[in-house]
Amino acid sequence: MKNYKVNVNGTEYVISIELISEEEAASAKAAPAPAASPAAAGEGAEVVAPMQGTILAVNVKDGDAVKKGDVLFILEAMKMENEIMAAADGVITSVCVQKGASVANGTVLCTLK
Repeated sequence: MKNYKVNVNGTEYVISIELISEEEAASAKAAPAPAASPAAAGEGAEVVAPMQGTILAVNVKDGDAVKKGDVLFILEAMKMENEIMAAADGVITSVCVQKGASVANGTVLCTLK
């Protein structure tokens, strides 16, 4: 084991690192992949979050018919409310988030067919 000091944002930490053989490294479990956003369950075009934020309102449910420009979701980002609108006429095939959910940029909110 070797000990090292590292500084992260002004805070100093002491870490220990152990040198292992290539065989041990090969047999060790790989780190789990980061959790991805849930895949859309429905068919059709995905409506995705344009930015990171919190879902304040979900105005649609599975099977709802929507027109181009209808407000599907309200997303709060940096204390601003952003309306997520339908890009085309269609039917909601799957709603993938609920009110209060934190979403990342690109998270699938629903599918529209």
